[in-house]
Amino acid sequence: MKTSLPRLSWALALAASGAILQPVAAQHSAAREWNELLLDSIRHDLARPTVHARNLYHLSCAMWDAWATYDATAKTILFQEDHSGLGGNIDAMREESLSYASYEILKARFVNSPAFVTMAPQYDAKMIALGYSTTNPTTVGNSPAAIGNRIAQAVLAFGSMDNSNEANNYANLHYSPVNAPLIVALPGNPTLTDPNRWQPLALSFFIDQSGNPIPGGYPPFLSPEWGQVTPYSLSQKDLTVHERGGYDYWVFHDPGLPPEFGTPTEQYYKWGFEMVAAWSSHLDPTDGVMIDASPASVGNAMPLPADFTTFDQFYDFTNGGDIGTGHAINPATGMPYAPQMVPRGDYCRILAEFWADGPDSETPPGHWFTLLNYVSDHPQTVKKIGGTGPTVNDLEWDVKCYLALGGAMHDCAVASWGVKGWYDFLRPVSAIRYLADLGQSTDMLAANYNPNGITLHPGLIENVTFLTTAAGQRHAHLAGSEGKIALKAWRGPTAIVNPDTDEAGVGWILAENWWPYQRPSFVTPPFAGYVSGHSTYSRAGAVTMHMLTGDEFFPGGMGVFPCQQDQFLVFEDGPSVNVTLQWGTYYDASDQCSLSRIWGGIHPPCDDIPGRKIGQAIGEEAWLLSQKYYDGTAPEMATYETYGAGCAGSAGVVSLAAQPSGMPVPGSTMVVDVTNLPMAAANTVMFLGLTRPPSPLDLTPIGMGGCTLDTNIFATPVVPAAGGTAQWSLNIPDNPFWLGKSLYHQAFTLDLGVNTLGVTSSVAGRGLIGR
Repeated sequence: MKTSLPRLSWALALAASGAILQPVAAQHSAAREWNELLLDSIRHDLARPTVHARNLYHLSCAMWDAWATYDATAKTILFQEDHSGLGGNIDAMREESLSYASYEILKARFVNSPAFVTMAPQYDAKMIALGYSTTNPTTVGNSPAAIGNRIAQAVLAFGSMDNSNEANNYANLHYSPVNAPLIVALPGNPTLTDPNRWQPLALSFFIDQSGNPIPGGYPPFLSPEWGQVTPYSLSQKDLTVHERGGYDYWVFHDPGLPPEFGTPTEQYYKWGFEMVAAWSSHLDPTDGVMIDASPASVGNAMPLPADFTTFDQFYDFTNGGDIGTGHAINPATGMPYAPQMVPRGDYCRILAEFWADGPDSETPPGHWFTLLNYVSDHPQTVKKIGGTGPTVNDLEWDVKCYLALGGAMHDCAVASWGVKGWYDFLRPVSAIRYLADLGQSTDMLAANYNPNGITLHPGLIENVTFLTTAAGQRHAHLAGSEGKIALKAWRGPTAIVNPDTDEAGVGWILAENWWPYQRPSFVTPPFAGYVSGHSTYSRAGAVTMHMLTGDEFFPGGMGVFPCQQDQFLVFEDGPSVNVTLQWGTYYDASDQCSLSRIWGGIHPPCDDIPGRKIGQAIGEEAWLLSQKYYDGTAPEMATYETYGAGCAGSAGVVSLAAQPSGMPVPGSTMVVDVTNLPMAAANTVMFLGLTRPPSPLDLTPIGMGGCTLDTNIFATPVVPAAGGTAQWSLNIPDNPFWLGKSLYHQAFTLDLGVNTLGVTSSVAGRGLIGR
């Protein structure tokens, strides 16, 4: 009987000298204990990687602020109080403050979770076990409890204004799919109208009185508007704003269009989805193909391809995998890595299951926190931030690591889901079935030829003909389906009766019936594929782990996860032998995660590589900002405010407002909307200064009664106006010199008859240049 395993609890072992070391029992910091409780809360909640990346960051932020507020050097993020002068046991005060903050945040964030009735008593139990009260809501005074409760208030207030729509359970406000749902249990894909856009999946249906299949309920696209959620380290200078249907989609690190059907890039579109189908043929542990799954042969896959035109030089279409050559030597031991020969079918199935983000998972951002926690417990881990400087205690290590990793994971969610929401690209289950429904584009003489159809690949993607369905031939069981497309692929969940003893295996199936390697209740995550969240999260996680530890290799030179024969896989039996996942570096683990999504049928290569590149950039950015919080040099966020009363013109008081995507950020452009201008105004003059007068200057003596000048002046740009509005833009130099500087400005406009001079003035604006 198969033992039920918490598949993604990441009971990670780490290897040194080739031997598997189980994590040792350790006395953990309060930060670690609350982080573990958050991860368990995520496992019991809905599979919402964006929401939980935000939860991980916000709790990490609260922990960091609880630590930094007592430090004379470090800088807090959301909690703007300094308690570095307090005496006593500072670390004990820090742990008490972060515990109260964590307790309140977890209760607030998971109150609507389906498992809150299970988790809430655990939050109470944790407080009691740590020696704190569950009935101390005070925010008055400077006790550690009061400070912690105020930190929770600051984080929760920030979350109510970060554009996540938490108050409405993160519901979408603008997005709607253009394609009707695919009923996965029925053949083909007859409902896809735009093969470049995402398609919902209906897992149930009913037949109406006319015999038409009507899709049942299906989950909405998760977080298509997440690009507007307030990030950690993402910079406005890396932001592109796209508009569709009257809504602005924010895209950080915009990768541009994926290859698209019906365009000059169609060949790459088809090649990518065909590779997903081809790799499905690798999910058979009985096909006799053995591979070395050790770091001697797997990993070290660099460089990444420049674009999708060279993907065929990076991935092995036929045999699977990438250009990785592995590592000749374990740097921790000075010895070669021992080979590990395993069935390819077991290896691929394990990867698809291990890295998945469906039910009972802490989701991809949580995977990397679990990995971090086990690395932290490893006896060979030296807790020096960045691998240099003094060894720090567990509490300092944990809060600094959590801030860097939490910030990176949250930024990955903002960036990758910003791409998903805007480009709205479909998944393999939609594309493969659609292409096969069209026919094939290889054999021009065949009746099912279609220049836009799927490409035939002998032995993998073939035409079903009377010759191939003859008795004893490879498609004999498909007789009656001549003219259709067959794939050599995983046979799908319908081939499994008892998941404890059955495995579907690989065989020739009709492409119209192709399934990803996933459980039938979670066929594909309910959001667009491009770019891969797994690839983005995992590459950023690898960068962060490398930066935090100062070493790209796991402690001891190898990370290990053992998968027991017939015990690990969930929705079919397997693996057929004991298999151990092994990674030399954090990047090897990240790349393996990326490949797992192709073998699992969830992503084509065009989703993968841009995700890795975005994750690389985010990991580096988050680490740089985290270091500045550690040493107290982090710049303030860019802000915009108005002041002064202005004076009434013919259309009212002229107003100023910075666009949310046009804040004063170095290397970017500040954009200010000027409204309520006189309808006849052809332009307005913006008085711009770096300082403001100590008090408003009354302009009555020059004929502008009731008006004041509220800024000193060093420039007076003229801004075109029309219809009572204008838009003023100012490029901010990409130079840190400008950080913290203010840009004061006020608009003056000709408005004949409004006063003696015939000029009116706006309220004044102040843009604080920041990150």
